[in-house]
Amino acid sequence: MSGSAPVAVVTGGARRLGGHLCTMLAARGYDVVIFYLRSTAAAQALAQQIEGTGRRARARAVDVGVEAQVAAAFAEVARTEGRVDVLVNNVGNYNPQDITALTPAVWDATLATNLSGAYYCCFHALPLMPAEGNIINIGMAGLNGIRANTRGADYYVSKTGLLSLTRSLAAGYADRHIRVNMVSPGQLDNSVDLPPPHEMGLTVPLGRAGELRDVAQAVEYLLDARYVTGVNIDIAGGYRL
Repeated sequence: MSGSAPVAVVTGGARRLGGHLCTMLAARGYDVVIFYLRSTAAAQALAQQIEGTGRRARARAVDVGVEAQVAAAFAEVARTEGRVDVLVNNVGNYNPQDITALTPAVWDATLATNLSGAYYCCFHALPLMPAEGNIINIGMAGLNGIRANTRGADYYVSKTGLLSLTRSLAAGYADRHIRVNMVSPGQLDNSVDLPPPHEMGLTVPLGRAGELRDVAQAVEYLLDARYVTGVNIDIAGGYRL
């Protein structure tokens, strides 16, 4: 697969937002490596779809919460693609149970995937990343104003930690001109706990759910914004203001 085109790696890239971002990156001229966990058929179909547009693409099964698997996956990227120009840490396990029902096993699994997994991917991608490389982490709206969240607290904590990691990496790798930013969606039209349309305005000032293209637009901005690093952009229609 090695070629002259820039290379993007997207975790959780088989479906939903990840799949949309893979398609967008391919349209911008990137060869794409799709990391997925269980959605084999969807990942392979997406890779074939991208290949049909003239870009290179391949799908790679990896549990990002297991560092050894992440190391092996990026070693394969080093051999096959030879570089990583863009890393999108899109994986985000969400468990919307109340904090009083949260178990240590669920807590550990969420933190391993959402936070440690993002760190493992950054750690192994950075040696393959040239100057002007990009890391874009997918967070959740409202991280800039920390507040109590009794539903999905493990998810909220993991994404708050990811914001701190984003800023630390942005400062630490600025001398290599590698930019690290975060995009934080709010209520998307495919969210698992989306309110009915007539209630959207109660929590979202702009009165509608977000669309995948809204998030992709922010990611595209960050790809082009050569003087922006360490920021978090809420794509949420005013949700949690």
